Amino acid sequence: MINAVDLTLLIGPGVPVPALPPVVTALEGVQVTSATDRAGFQLTFSIGTSSLIQTVLLPAGYFDPIVTRVIVMVTVKGLPQVLIDGVVTRHELSPSNEPGKSTLTVTGEDLTALMGLVEMPFMRFPAQPVPVRVLQILAKYAAFGIVPIVIPPVIPGMSNPLRELPTQRGTDLDYIRELAGNAGYVFYLEPGPAPGMNLAYFGPDVRIPIPQPALAINLDGHSNVDSLTFSLDGLAKKVVVLQTLDPVTEKILLSLPVPNVSILRPPLGARLTPPVKVEFSREYASLDISEAIGRALALSFASSDAITASGSLDVMRYGRTLRSRMLVGVRGAGLAYDGLYYVNSVNHDIKRGSYKQSFSLSRDGLVSPTPVVPALDPLGVVA
Repeated sequence: MINAVDLTLLIGPGVPVPALPPVVTALEGVQVTSATDRAGFQLTFSIGTSSLIQTVLLPAGYFDPIVTRVIVMVTVKGLPQVLIDGVVTRHELSPSNEPGKSTLTVTGEDLTALMGLVEMPFMRFPAQPVPVRVLQILAKYAAFGIVPIVIPPVIPGMSNPLRELPTQRGTDLDYIRELAGNAGYVFYLEPGPAPGMNLAYFGPDVRIPIPQPALAINLDGHSNVDSLTFSLDGLAKKVVVLQTLDPVTEKILLSLPVPNVSILRPPLGARLTPPVKVEFSREYASLDISEAIGRALALSFASSDAITASGSLDVMRYGRTLRSRMLVGVRGAGLAYDGLYYVNSVNHDIKRGSYKQSFSLSRDGLVSPTPVVPALDPLGVVA
């Protein structure tokens, strides 16, 4: 049916395949959480003493952690979307004395879980810039359908191999996130667009300019969310002053104030929240001036948002699935809080006959600088 929500569950060791009919029948609920840096899922099954899951699949390792891969897809009004592609990390069996009340809960994370399993002590990358190191690490996971998208840092760094060798300590995931943090970048996996495919993004947190259809509240019959609340934190923003030695004498301490405004994330509000906190950081005093400037840019890229919002919606009423790491409009909240927001996280709660989402949004500044935000007309076309 074009107005229905269809759920597709793929599961299996190595290459996931469509779940067996008894598994689909026993499935009671699916929860998927997608945030800015990681995603996870939870599957709940109703089982009995004679069910196939209890007697065959569970003893045979059908839900074994790490080796079992899970892909969850939904099709809303004919548009398919991969919600999660990950591996099982644990499962819990809850037997009950009441008939039909025993459950099996399967929990997992996206494929970044595989990158955090093995520590690589003293893995060295001589004379290799950051993008080459990231691509070299991600190449090991190409068999899982991970396609890298690596954006070079604004200030490229190349260490002198005669003085030092870039060395990885910890897991691949830890090291990639360390490199991303030093450049003010983000790293995450975006599932899809096809099942079994994932985009590994290493780059600035650029907010996609094409917004999703607006979330409407307090607009009578045009409202499409169940709840929506806003909060402004006056202490969220700060000015960090980096202190580093001058490049000539290396004895004079220089101060570099870093404004709390990202050049890659233009403010979504007309009245910006002023920073009221000032912090001095001397942990970069040993860096040269170019490295200090690079860290200053990294801090500006990671500037915080003072306004946050949280809410919930029914997917069929909204007309599509709300996606994280994208922009979305808000209408009906008043002049101060209407406008565009960045979707930080989305939690999908899918049950038989029900598909709801809870979400968190953020932006900096009150009052929208744009006169209108995209909305859906009755025919489902963006206007």
